[in-house]
Amino acid sequence: MLVDGQARVSCVTPARRVSGRTVTTLDGLDPEVRTAWAEAFCATGGSQCGFCTPGIVVRFAGLRAGADYAGIPDRDRAARALHAHLCRCTGWQTVLEAWEAYGLAPPVDSDRGPATRRATLEGRTSQAVGPEVVLGRGGFAADTVPEGSLVAVPDGRGGWAMGDTPAAARQVAGKVPGRRTPAAAIPPLDVPDGDWDAEIRTSWVEPAYLETDASWCVPGGEPASPLANGGAFGAKLGSEAPAAARSLADEHGCPVVVLVSREDSVRTGAKRPPVAGGARADGTGRLRVVRTPGIAEAVAAVAPGLKVEEVDVPGPPTSANLRAAGWAEAVVLLTGAGAMAPGQPVVSPDGAEATAVVDHDAIRVTVRCGEPLDEVVLRSYCIGAAHMAWSWITSEGLSVDDDGVVHDLTVRSFGIVRATETPTITVEVVADDGLPVNGSDAVFAAVAAATWCHRGCPPELPTG
Repeated sequence: MLVDGQARVSCVTPARRVSGRTVTTLDGLDPEVRTAWAEAFCATGGSQCGFCTPGIVVRFAGLRAGADYAGIPDRDRAARALHAHLCRCTGWQTVLEAWEAYGLAPPVDSDRGPATRRATLEGRTSQAVGPEVVLGRGGFAADTVPEGSLVAVPDGRGGWAMGDTPAAARQVAGKVPGRRTPAAAIPPLDVPDGDWDAEIRTSWVEPAYLETDASWCVPGGEPASPLANGGAFGAKLGSEAPAAARSLADEHGCPVVVLVSREDSVRTGAKRPPVAGGARADGTGRLRVVRTPGIAEAVAAVAPGLKVEEVDVPGPPTSANLRAAGWAEAVVLLTGAGAMAPGQPVVSPDGAEATAVVDHDAIRVTVRCGEPLDEVVLRSYCIGAAHMAWSWITSEGLSVDDDGVVHDLTVRSFGIVRATETPTITVEVVADDGLPVNGSDAVFAAVAAATWCHRGCPPELPTG
């Protein structure tokens, strides 16, 4: 929002701070300004799920409106302005391209069928594309709650605390704000003994989707999906919110919305499973991984020479549904060992091919994933995947103690690389007439392997 023309982060701004001042939200912007920003974001692929975009649009609008006689702020200043925002989908680059495209982008094509198909393939769940998504109208569950609904939040003991409002429910639960710990993310597994050409150890990694789990249900009805306009990189597929909303609505005889806070989703939501492994140049090796259903099959799909050993370790739950979980780690390890050459095409279980070259200044990607359908959307997802891979290898990890308790409970503490710290990413789409398949997961694995090799293949992630 804008307060007297200056951008503020609404979720951390108390109402008393803006008493008597002029407050402007997205809907308060001039309609022509809103339309121009929506067109710019659509033209560049600067919005995927759309959860973060309204706040970014308002900040960008305020930044342009407040430009002094020296002219419109440059891209670097726009990137610094994004430090107050969080976007997990796009990798920031397409957002900054939208900043530069403002007022220059063409009207959005009314036929969004191909774009929607490509977004659904990349997000692995139903996904919309268009101006309404940019402007925050992607159908998020928390935005569509029936009036008069009771609110349920986790009570910290495996149940649900109820109230008439979110604040009341959190008070019943004795909610404690999240925190950031100075403790480092320590990989919990040891590399198996062996004569290895490369070794790797990783910690738990938070998928860090921004719209936390939410679902509502009326008695006897079907619960609203927590996936809304995006699949949270696979992390929400096992969400307990829909079942809880249905059960509580039936129990109380009225609509109930279940809201899971950021801290609660970090404590109980699915993570990328930690691994520790060694590999040889002939493609053989051993990969130890925190027990995760489906992870052994994921690894075998791309690295049949790696023997997978699953072990039980105290910590948050894990999932093989997260972007390329397990098989990307295998590709990284095999590339470091010399079984795969840096820059060699990575073939995903879906059949997509991606290559990546990483240096100090840039990440260069090529991707082949069947018929592109919509290159703007495909490029956006590939840039987002490249950013996620770079960020994972270089800086991401959760602090989890020996008892399995997570200590990093805020988005700022996950180590996600900011807009000003992200290398330039170029994507070449190699078109063919094959069946369209997900391409961004292959890009994620290829960029992760290239980034690790560029960093010298240190045995522990993140590399720093």
